[in-house]
Amino acid sequence: QVQLVESGGGLVQAGGSLRLSCVASGRTFSNYYMGWFRQAPGKEREFVAAIRWNTGYTNYADSVKGRFSISRDNANNTGSLQMNSLRFEDTAVYYCATSNRDYGFRSLSSYDYWGQGTQVTVSS
Repeated sequence: QVQLVESGGGLVQAGGSLRLSCVASGRTFSNYYMGWFRQAPGKEREFVAAIRWNTGYTNYADSVKGRFSISRDNANNTGSLQMNSLRFEDTAVYYCATSNRDYGFRSLSSYDYWGQGTQVTVSS
């Protein structure tokens, strides 16, 4: 099994930045992707970004492309989501997840393990 420990959420003014961290432990050798999802009040949980662990290939939702950057530290099994130019609309609970399959990385159902979620609040 895989355990994910997520941190870095908080309150920030519009235009500011936050960096989220996700530390994976356990049977991480089976993971193909690490992804980030978010869920705002009254909305469905949505894909934010993903990274293929071995190659570093990245993919972003249109709503965050150019503002957010996903990365990983292979040696420490740690993923990060750097969030810049934050907007009020980015306010949500952010979740880190890992997938042990090499397809469907934008889909909730493709992910096997999830972090506890961390609240990001952007003031307008």
